[in-house]
Amino acid sequence: MSHDLAKTASFLTLHLLVGFTVAFAITGSVAMAGGIALIEPLVNAVVFFFHERAWNGDLDIAGALLHRHAPA
Repeated sequence: MSHDLAKTASFLTLHLLVGFTVAFAITGSVAMAGGIALIEPLVNAVVFFFHERAWNGDLDIAGALLHRHAPA
């Protein structure tokens, strides 16, 4: 378990550093780069959740996009 936790922390660190570096290179702002580097992983976590639900067949993407309701 400690190996998995260390690997996760290592990947998170790299992810945040890459995000910050790319955002800073584009914006030139430490504040903007920091915000982007923190917000992007949170958004990705939400997207990943729905991605997994869709792949498991638990989510009707077309119905959600077209705002169709399931039959009662």
